[in-house]
Amino acid sequence: MLEIGKTQELVLDHFSEAGAYLREAEGQDTVLLPGRQLPAGAALGDRLSVFLYKDSEDRLIATTVRPALELGELALLTVKQLSPIGAFLDWGLAKDLFLPFKETQGELKPGQKVLVRLYVDRSERLAATMRIEKGLSASSPYGRDDKVWGTVYALNPEMGAFVAVENRYFGLISRQELFETLRPGDRVEARVVKLRPDGKLNLSLRQKAYAQMDGDAATILAHLKETGGILGVGDKSDAELIKTELSMSKNAFKRAAGRLLKEGRIRIFDDHIEAVGPES
Repeated sequence: MLEIGKTQELVLDHFSEAGAYLREAEGQDTVLLPGRQLPAGAALGDRLSVFLYKDSEDRLIATTVRPALELGELALLTVKQLSPIGAFLDWGLAKDLFLPFKETQGELKPGQKVLVRLYVDRSERLAATMRIEKGLSASSPYGRDDKVWGTVYALNPEMGAFVAVENRYFGLISRQELFETLRPGDRVEARVVKLRPDGKLNLSLRQKAYAQMDGDAATILAHLKETGGILGVGDKSDAELIKTELSMSKNAFKRAAGRLLKEGRIRIFDDHIEAVGPES
Protein backbone atom coordinates (compact mmCIF):
# COMPACT_ATOMS: atom_id res chain seq x y z
CA MET A 1 0.00 0.00 0.00
CA LEU A 2 1.32 3.42 -0.96
CA GLU A 3 1.36 5.50 2.25
CA ILE A 4 1.31 9.29 2.14
CA GLY A 5 3.67 11.01 4.55
CA LYS A 6 6.09 8.12 4.82
CA THR A 7 9.35 7.01 3.23
CA GLN A 8 9.00 3.72 1.38
CA GLU A 9 11.24 1.54 -0.74
CA LEU A 10 9.53 1.12 -4.12
CA VAL A 11 10.40 -0.63 -7.35
CA LEU A 12 10.95 1.29 -10.60
CA ASP A 13 8.11 -0.10 -12.77
CA HIS A 14 8.29 1.92 -15.99
CA PHE A 15 9.48 5.21 -17.47
CA SER A 16 7.38 8.05 -18.91
CA GLU A 17 8.02 11.50 -20.34
CA ALA A 18 7.38 12.95 -16.88
CA GLY A 19 9.82 10.65 -15.11
CA ALA A 20 9.37 7.14 -13.76
CA TYR A 21 6.52 5.28 -12.10
CA LEU A 22 7.24 3.30 -8.96
CA ARG A 23 5.27 0.54 -7.25
CA GLU A 24 5.48 -1.70 -4.23
CA ALA A 25 7.28 -4.98 -4.77
CA GLU A 26 4.02 -6.91 -4.41
CA GLY A 27 1.57 -4.19 -5.41
CA GLN A 28 0.03 -2.78 -8.58
CA ASP A 29 -0.59 0.87 -7.68
CA THR A 30 2.02 3.26 -9.02
CA VAL A 31 3.25 6.74 -8.14
CA LEU A 32 5.22 9.20 -10.25
CA LEU A 33 8.79 10.12 -9.42
CA PRO A 34 9.47 13.28 -11.50
CA GLY A 35 12.37 13.08 -13.93
CA ARG A 36 14.45 15.65 -12.06
CA GLN A 37 14.33 13.33 -9.04
CA LEU A 38 15.54 10.23 -10.87
CA PRO A 39 19.01 9.03 -9.80
CA ALA A 40 21.51 8.85 -12.65
CA GLY A 41 21.57 5.43 -14.26
CA ALA A 42 18.27 4.27 -12.71
CA ALA A 43 16.94 1.14 -14.42
CA LEU A 44 13.73 -0.92 -14.41
CA GLY A 45 13.50 -3.07 -11.31
CA ASP A 46 15.69 -0.79 -9.20
CA ARG A 47 14.55 -0.20 -5.62
CA LEU A 48 14.35 3.47 -4.68
CA SER A 49 13.74 4.99 -1.26
CA VAL A 50 11.20 7.81 -1.66
CA PHE A 51 8.88 9.99 0.40
CA LEU A 52 5.23 10.26 -0.69
CA TYR A 53 3.17 13.45 -0.53
CA LYS A 54 0.68 15.41 -2.67
CA ASP A 55 1.83 18.02 -5.15
CA SER A 56 0.23 21.41 -5.88
CA GLU A 57 -2.35 19.69 -8.11
CA ASP A 58 -3.31 17.32 -5.28
CA ARG A 59 -1.72 14.27 -6.92
CA LEU A 60 0.20 11.68 -4.95
CA ILE A 61 3.85 12.02 -5.91
CA ALA A 62 7.23 10.65 -4.86
CA THR A 63 10.45 12.47 -4.05
CA THR A 64 13.94 11.36 -3.14
CA VAL A 65 14.30 14.49 -0.98
CA ARG A 66 13.92 13.80 2.74
CA PRO A 67 11.61 16.27 4.53
CA ALA A 68 12.23 17.41 8.08
CA LEU A 69 9.56 15.08 9.47
CA GLU A 70 7.32 12.16 8.52
CA LEU A 71 3.77 11.21 9.47
CA GLY A 72 3.28 11.39 13.25
CA GLU A 73 6.74 12.86 13.90
CA LEU A 74 7.64 16.22 15.43
CA ALA A 75 10.05 18.84 14.13
CA LEU A 76 10.91 22.49 14.66
CA LEU A 77 10.06 24.28 11.40
CA THR A 78 10.33 27.88 10.19
CA VAL A 79 7.27 29.91 9.21
CA LYS A 80 7.81 31.12 5.63
CA GLN A 81 4.61 33.07 5.10
CA LEU A 82 1.17 33.69 6.56
CA SER A 83 -2.25 33.64 4.94
CA PRO A 84 -5.82 34.28 6.17
CA ILE A 85 -6.32 30.53 6.62
CA GLY A 86 -3.00 29.55 8.18
CA ALA A 87 0.76 29.50 7.75
CA PHE A 88 3.18 27.82 5.37
CA LEU A 89 6.24 26.12 6.82
CA ASP A 90 9.61 25.19 5.35
CA TRP A 91 10.03 21.43 5.71
CA GLY A 92 12.61 20.84 3.00
CA LEU A 93 10.32 20.12 0.02
CA ALA A 94 9.43 22.37 -2.92
CA LYS A 95 5.82 22.55 -1.75
CA ASP A 96 5.62 24.20 1.69
CA LEU A 97 3.80 22.45 4.53
CA PHE A 98 0.43 23.99 5.45
CA LEU A 99 -0.35 24.79 9.09
CA PRO A 100 -4.11 25.50 9.32
CA PHE A 101 -5.17 28.45 11.44
CA LYS A 102 -7.21 26.18 13.74
CA GLU A 103 -4.07 24.14 14.46
CA THR A 104 -1.96 27.12 15.57
CA GLN A 105 -1.26 28.30 19.12
CA GLY A 106 -0.48 31.96 19.72
CA GLU A 107 0.40 34.63 17.19
CA LEU A 108 2.78 33.62 14.39
CA LYS A 109 5.12 35.66 12.25
CA PRO A 110 7.44 34.89 9.30
CA GLY A 111 10.82 33.57 10.41
CA GLN A 112 9.46 32.18 13.67
CA LYS A 113 10.27 28.56 14.52
CA VAL A 114 7.37 26.36 15.65
CA LEU A 115 7.25 22.79 16.88
CA VAL A 116 4.70 20.83 14.86
CA ARG A 117 3.45 17.31 14.22
CA LEU A 118 2.69 15.98 10.72
CA TYR A 119 -0.79 14.51 10.19
CA VAL A 120 -3.26 13.72 7.40
CA ASP A 121 -6.28 16.03 7.32
CA ARG A 122 -9.87 15.18 6.32
CA SER A 123 -9.05 15.85 2.67
CA GLU A 124 -6.23 13.27 2.89
CA ARG A 125 -3.57 15.95 2.53
CA LEU A 126 -0.52 16.32 4.72
CA ALA A 127 -0.72 19.20 7.19
CA ALA A 128 0.98 20.43 10.36
CA THR A 129 -0.42 21.03 13.83
CA MET A 130 1.02 22.83 16.82
CA ARG A 131 -1.22 20.70 19.04
CA ILE A 132 1.44 18.08 19.40
CA GLU A 133 0.37 16.20 22.53
CA LYS A 134 -0.71 13.14 20.51
CA GLY A 135 2.84 12.83 19.21
CA LEU A 136 4.47 12.84 22.65
CA SER A 137 5.30 9.80 24.75
CA ALA A 138 5.02 9.44 28.53
CA SER A 139 7.58 6.61 28.54
CA SER A 140 10.89 8.45 28.72
CA PRO A 141 14.14 6.82 29.89
CA TYR A 142 14.89 9.68 32.30
CA GLY A 143 14.87 9.92 36.08
CA ARG A 144 15.33 12.53 38.80
CA ASP A 145 18.25 14.96 38.26
CA ASP A 146 18.94 13.80 34.69
CA LYS A 147 19.86 16.63 32.31
CA VAL A 148 17.66 16.91 29.22
CA TRP A 149 16.94 19.30 26.37
CA GLY A 150 13.61 20.14 24.85
CA THR A 151 11.46 22.59 22.91
CA VAL A 152 8.81 24.80 24.50
CA TYR A 153 5.55 24.18 22.64
CA ALA A 154 2.89 25.88 24.78
CA LEU A 155 2.51 28.24 27.76
CA ASN A 156 -0.17 28.25 30.43
CA PRO A 157 -0.15 31.09 32.98
CA GLU A 158 -1.59 28.80 35.66
CA MET A 159 0.60 25.77 35.01
CA GLY A 160 3.83 26.88 33.35
CA ALA A 161 5.70 25.97 30.16
CA PHE A 162 5.03 22.72 28.33
CA VAL A 163 8.18 21.19 26.87
CA ALA A 164 8.68 18.42 24.32
CA VAL A 165 11.75 16.72 25.80
CA GLU A 166 14.00 15.67 22.90
CA ASN A 167 10.89 16.51 20.84
CA ARG A 168 9.53 13.11 21.95
CA TYR A 169 8.45 13.13 25.61
CA PHE A 170 6.05 15.10 27.83
CA GLY A 171 7.69 17.70 30.07
CA LEU A 172 6.48 20.62 32.19
CA ILE A 173 8.34 23.52 33.76
CA SER A 174 5.91 24.52 36.50
CA ARG A 175 4.95 28.15 37.04
CA GLN A 176 6.94 28.11 40.28
CA GLU A 177 10.08 27.10 38.36
CA LEU A 178 9.77 29.78 35.68
CA PHE A 179 12.26 32.55 36.38
CA GLU A 180 12.72 33.73 32.79
CA THR A 181 10.47 34.54 29.86
CA LEU A 182 9.98 31.65 27.47
CA ARG A 183 8.18 31.47 24.15
CA PRO A 184 6.95 28.57 22.01
CA GLY A 185 9.82 27.35 19.86
CA ASP A 186 12.50 28.13 22.48
CA ARG A 187 15.03 25.36 23.08
CA VAL A 188 15.82 24.80 26.76
CA GLU A 189 18.32 22.81 28.81
CA ALA A 190 16.65 21.49 31.94
CA ARG A 191 16.93 19.13 34.90
CA VAL A 192 14.35 16.48 35.73
CA VAL A 193 13.02 17.24 39.21
CA LYS A 194 10.29 14.60 39.28
CA LEU A 195 9.06 11.62 37.30
CA ARG A 196 5.29 11.72 37.73
CA PRO A 197 3.16 8.55 38.13
CA ASP A 198 1.75 9.11 34.62
CA GLY A 199 5.28 9.06 33.18
CA LYS A 200 5.45 12.78 32.43
CA LEU A 201 8.50 14.79 33.49
CA ASN A 202 8.55 17.80 35.80
CA LEU A 203 11.50 20.02 34.86
CA SER A 204 13.56 22.89 36.22
CA LEU A 205 15.83 25.29 34.37
CA ARG A 206 17.96 25.60 37.50
CA GLN A 207 20.59 23.31 38.98
CA LYS A 208 20.23 21.66 42.38
CA ALA A 209 20.31 24.19 45.22
CA TYR A 210 23.92 23.62 46.29
CA ALA A 211 25.15 23.87 42.69
CA GLN A 212 22.99 26.89 41.82
CA MET A 213 24.05 28.96 44.84
CA ASP A 214 27.29 30.24 43.29
CA GLY A 215 25.46 31.51 40.24
CA ASP A 216 22.73 33.12 42.35
CA ALA A 217 25.31 34.88 44.54
CA ALA A 218 27.05 36.20 41.42
CA THR A 219 23.69 37.46 40.12
CA ILE A 220 23.05 39.38 43.34
CA LEU A 221 26.51 40.96 43.25
CA ALA A 222 26.10 41.94 39.60
CA HIS A 223 22.78 43.66 40.35
CA LEU A 224 24.31 45.45 43.33
CA LYS A 225 27.08 46.78 41.10
CA GLU A 226 24.53 48.03 38.55
CA THR A 227 22.44 49.77 41.23
CA GLY A 228 25.28 51.49 43.08
CA GLY A 229 25.46 49.03 45.94
CA ILE A 230 21.83 49.00 47.09
CA LEU A 231 19.23 46.52 45.86
CA GLY A 232 15.54 46.91 46.68
CA VAL A 233 14.88 43.36 47.84
CA GLY A 234 15.53 42.10 51.32
CA ASP A 235 14.77 39.49 53.93
CA LYS A 236 11.04 40.30 54.08
CA SER A 237 10.51 41.06 50.38
CA ASP A 238 7.67 39.41 48.48
CA ALA A 239 8.58 36.34 46.42
CA GLU A 240 7.17 37.88 43.23
CA LEU A 241 9.30 41.00 43.65
CA ILE A 242 12.41 38.85 44.07
CA LYS A 243 11.48 36.85 41.00
CA THR A 244 10.97 40.02 38.97
CA GLU A 245 14.21 41.66 40.11
CA LEU A 246 16.55 38.66 40.17
CA SER A 247 14.85 35.80 38.27
CA MET A 248 15.12 33.45 41.25
CA SER A 249 12.88 32.10 43.97
CA LYS A 250 12.74 33.62 47.46
CA ASN A 251 14.41 30.51 48.91
CA ALA A 252 17.23 30.71 46.35
CA PHE A 253 17.68 34.41 47.13
CA LYS A 254 17.86 33.78 50.88
CA ARG A 255 20.41 30.98 50.43
CA ALA A 256 22.67 33.09 48.20
CA ALA A 257 22.25 36.24 50.27
CA GLY A 258 23.00 34.25 53.42
CA ARG A 259 26.27 33.09 51.92
CA LEU A 260 27.23 36.63 50.91
CA LEU A 261 26.33 37.87 54.42
CA LYS A 262 28.50 35.18 55.99
CA GLU A 263 31.37 36.19 53.69
CA GLY A 264 30.95 39.82 54.79
CA ARG A 265 30.09 41.05 51.29
CA ILE A 266 26.58 42.40 51.99
CA ARG A 267 24.31 43.66 54.74
CA ILE A 268 20.71 42.42 54.78
CA PHE A 269 17.66 44.48 55.81
CA ASP A 270 13.94 43.72 55.67
CA ASP A 271 13.37 45.54 52.37
CA HIS A 272 16.83 45.85 50.80
CA ILE A 273 20.43 44.69 50.83
CA GLU A 274 23.61 46.76 50.70
CA ALA A 275 26.99 45.83 49.31
CA VAL A 276 30.07 45.91 51.51
CA GLY A 277 33.29 46.50 49.61
CA PRO A 278 33.95 46.79 45.85
CA GLU A 279 30.34 46.11 44.77
CA SER A 280 29.31 49.44 46.34
